[in-house]
Amino acid sequence: MFVVGITGGIGSGKSAVTSFIENRGINIVDADIVARQVVEPGSNALKQIEDHFGPDIISIDGSLDRAALRKIVFKAPEERQWLESLLHPLIRETILEQLTESKSPYAILSSPLLLETNQHELVDHIVVVDVPEETQIQRTTRRDDNSIEQVKAIISAQMPRPERLKHADSVISNDGDLLSLEQKVTKLHQQLLFKAQEESDD
Repeated sequence: MFVVGITGGIGSGKSAVTSFIENRGINIVDADIVARQVVEPGSNALKQIEDHFGPDIISIDGSLDRAALRKIVFKAPEERQWLESLLHPLIRETILEQLTESKSPYAILSSPLLLETNQHELVDHIVVVDVPEETQIQRTTRRDDNSIEQVKAIISAQMPRPERLKHADSVISNDGDLLSLEQKVTKLHQQLLFKAQEESDD
């Protein structure tokens, strides 16, 4: 299976890119969705998180209050480290299972932390969705109702933009409208189909 990793900073538009690719019949494994699956109510991971951080990070419906948890871990690096050491191995294992089950010509692993974690070892080709930092801030404050300070803290916790671009095999610049983005994705999809075919011929 030829696996393509898609990453980008917060607010870069990874979801729009993966949605366009999914519409072309390609299986998407989304690390954000997997991250939610491993902490579903009743899971062992959620119980450990509640024991560690206290009941305030559990919502009324019994699910993880991700916004409350995010506020804690972005202020305390050692808490973020604890959380990552619990969740990253579980997330990786689930991602691997889902990629193995994929039946499309190639599979996508969409992950904001593709390069910051060892998830990049699971992919054959890295696509970075890239936008200027000002665009990231505008989009994220509008979408998630986060303060500018909070978004800047998230951006600074992620890999710096120049560093991320160094790892890219392909770059999609998402600084235009959706139509322009879809055209770029169509071109990328054709290239990836070709690469996947080459790989299977070897």
